[in-house]
Amino acid sequence: MAETGAQRPIPERSSPSPDYAFSTISVGTGLKHEHAADIIDSNRHVDFFEIHAENYMGAGGPPHHLLRSIRRDYPISIHGVGLSIGGAGPLDRDHLRRLKQLIEIYEPVAFSEHLAWSSHGGVFMNDLLPLPYNAETLSCVADHIDEVQDTLGRRMLLENPSTYVEFETSDMSEVAFLQAVASRTGCGLLLDVNNVYVSAVNHGFDPAAYIDGFPIGHVGEMHLGGFAEDVDTDGGRLLIDAHASPTADPVWALYRRAIMRAGPIPTLIEWDNDVPEFFAVVAEVARAKNALVAEVRRRNHKVAA
Repeated sequence: MAETGAQRPIPERSSPSPDYAFSTISVGTGLKHEHAADIIDSNRHVDFFEIHAENYMGAGGPPHHLLRSIRRDYPISIHGVGLSIGGAGPLDRDHLRRLKQLIEIYEPVAFSEHLAWSSHGGVFMNDLLPLPYNAETLSCVADHIDEVQDTLGRRMLLENPSTYVEFETSDMSEVAFLQAVASRTGCGLLLDVNNVYVSAVNHGFDPAAYIDGFPIGHVGEMHLGGFAEDVDTDGGRLLIDAHASPTADPVWALYRRAIMRAGPIPTLIEWDNDVPEFFAVVAEVARAKNALVAEVRRRNHKVAA
């Protein structure tokens, strides 16, 4: 991740076309420099691109040159990984200021962050770490989200995490916690379906029940991606949210279940590691797009009947 102090990323706006916005039947993927030529030469196989905010907080250079070019033709969403929304300490004001500058320049259709923490006492970790779900944590997370939304002047989306440990001090479910956060702050939610499946396998709960109970009315975006499989110290199945492979069939089934509840929702294919050729990502995008279109047709047929 490129963070280079307090420098403004680039001195001018990207002049995006004003009519670009999320359609509910939109499927995007992460912007990767390896795919730049294919994106520019392609016939709009992808509806929007996502960037990680922290990779664009430096001043100028090739990343911004590519992003300006893409932003002229596509909507973008910005996904943060470094705000530490769930951290016990105060938010990093300098980080938040650089994020605000980035959003002002590129005017994304959505900004999202994780229900996790990644820094403490000035020390920054490379992981998105879990937190207990209780009243104390809820108050802290809500205060941080209020600060983010007030600073940015816009609604943010909060993503459900993939987790590998649970806390004895939790006294509410993750779904109930997210519902409470959204109700208290007015933020939206980002439903990462792969994260649901990863956590469900790791902790032994029913992922379908999680989807059925999720506060779906707050969802503004969904994520799909691949996981890696390992074993824990007891020899049990352990899944890792790796973003390095196609979306697995059980995750696709959960996705169809989710959009049957929610209707079509803008969806992102995450493939951040072991990045393949662009056509492989486009195939995942097409599969999600077909699922959204099928859900629209199902609903229309139901109304007509």
